[in-house]
Amino acid sequence: MSWVGRAMTLAAVLVSAVACTAGSSSDGEESGSCAYRILYQDRTYRDVANVEFTVGKKLGDATEPPCDDTGGQDTPEASGTTETVYEVDGISPEVAVAVGDTPDEAEFVAAYSGTTLPPELKKLVGGS
Repeated sequence: MSWVGRAMTLAAVLVSAVACTAGSSSDGEESGSCAYRILYQDRTYRDVANVEFTVGKKLGDATEPPCDDTGGQDTPEASGTTETVYEVDGISPEVAVAVGDTPDEAEFVAAYSGTTLPPELKKLVGGS
């Protein structure tokens, strides 16, 4: 797949990943879902699909903030959950980290805004 095709695929994945949508739960009440975000060292990281990476050493803890898809109506006191952060081999933690209970379960997350990945990450995005 060409780099243009990969960029378009990535843009579509990013748009769907960051969208906060409403749906209905099994009991018929409205529910919602939020994009996966991680807060680590004053940066916000978002998940990125189709990335081949190797987990490195443990860096510490990060926070997954609570999902506020109800406009603060449910639990405004919630502080989020703590996640373990791991280094991603070959990438600065300022750009990307892996997050999960164990290195084998860790997911790739990147600190960036907009829909364009930093150049260091573009080489990791796999084609389909």
